[in-house]
Amino acid sequence: MIKVSLNNDLLNALLDIEKNKTILENTKVPVELSNKFRKNTRKRSSYASNAIEGNPLSYEQAEEAIESKNRHFLKPEQEVRNYYLALELLSKKLEERVPFSIDLLLEVQKQIVYGQSKEKTGLRGAMPPGVLFAVYDSKTGMPEYIPPEYSDVPGLLKELEEYINNSTDHPIIKAAVLHYQLVTIHPFEDGNGRTSRIMSNYVLSYYGYGFKEIGSLEEYFSYDLEEYYSSLQMGLPALYYDGRNNPPHPEIWINYFIKIFSLYANKVTAIATSTINDNEKERFNRLSEKAKRLLGYLKDEKLVEFSPIEVASVFDVSNRTIINWCAELCENGYLKPNIVNKRIRTYSIIK
Repeated sequence: MIKVSLNNDLLNALLDIEKNKTILENTKVPVELSNKFRKNTRKRSSYASNAIEGNPLSYEQAEEAIESKNRHFLKPEQEVRNYYLALELLSKKLEERVPFSIDLLLEVQKQIVYGQSKEKTGLRGAMPPGVLFAVYDSKTGMPEYIPPEYSDVPGLLKELEEYINNSTDHPIIKAAVLHYQLVTIHPFEDGNGRTSRIMSNYVLSYYGYGFKEIGSLEEYFSYDLEEYYSSLQMGLPALYYDGRNNPPHPEIWINYFIKIFSLYANKVTAIATSTINDNEKERFNRLSEKAKRLLGYLKDEKLVEFSPIEVASVFDVSNRTIINWCAELCENGYLKPNIVNKRIRTYSIIK
C-alpha cells in the first residue's frame, strides 16, 4: 500500500485547494446553470478519460455518441457512452451516500466495459498456462507492467477498501492513493485506467471535493500523458513485486496528483464565478423594471417569505399585479411559489 507523508509544499497546495472550495461553496449556482455545468462536465470527462486510453473519437464525435439514441454504436462510441452512464450511476450512489466498496467498484467496472465479452467483466482470473498477464507496449510487444498475481487481488482490494473508509488522511490524498492503487493492482482484464479515474473522482465527491461537478479533472490528466504515466510508474521496475507494491518515493505520484487537482480547482473556481456573474447579469437584465423594483424591495426589507397582499399596498397595485411580477421573478430564478391545496399562497426568496 502506498504510504503518504505531507510536507510544507503539499500542505500549502491543499490549503490553496481549500480556499477555492470555500469560494465555490459560497457561490450560488442557479439550478439551470448547475444542470448545464453537470452535463457538460460528464461529457468532457467521458471523452477525456477514454482519450487517455487511446479512444480515437474527437470531442464532437463523443458528444454525438452520448446524445444519440436507438442506433448501433461502434466500439469507441460505446466506450464513451459507457463512461457517461457510469457517471450517472455514481451520481445516484452519491445521493444515497454509498461509500467506496469492492461491490461498488465491480458495479462501475461492469458498466464501463458493457458490451464486451463476459471475460472482461469482474476480477481477472488465472491465465492459460504459459500466458503472462501484463500491460504490453503497443510498438515493441514487450511487457511494460506486470501486475500482481490474480490470487492476490481480492486481498489487495480489501486493504484498499479499509483504507478509504477508515483512514484519517485528507480526502484528496485518499483519492490519489485510490487512483494509484487501482491502476497498480490492475484488478480487471479491461477498464482499469477508466475505473481508477472515475472512482477517484467519486471519492473526491463523496468527501465534499467534487467542486459541484464543474470542470473535468480527467481533462487535466489528459493534457500531458507522458507526465501522467511517468508519475504513476515512478521509475520503478515493470514487476509489481519489485517496488510498485510499496513505492519508495510515493511523493512523485502524490505531488503530481495534488498539482493537477490544484490547477483544476483554480480554473474551475475562476470559470464558475465568472460564468455565474455573467448569468446573474443576464437574468437581471431580462426582468421588467417593475419586477426589478419588487425584487429590490424584497431584498431591502429582507423578506424571506411573503404573500402578494402584503406587498400590494406598498406599490399601490392589485394582488393580481403582484402575482404577475412574482411569476416573472419565479421564471428567472429569484422566487419560488409555495403551494397549498393547489393554490399559491406565498412566495419565498431563492438565496
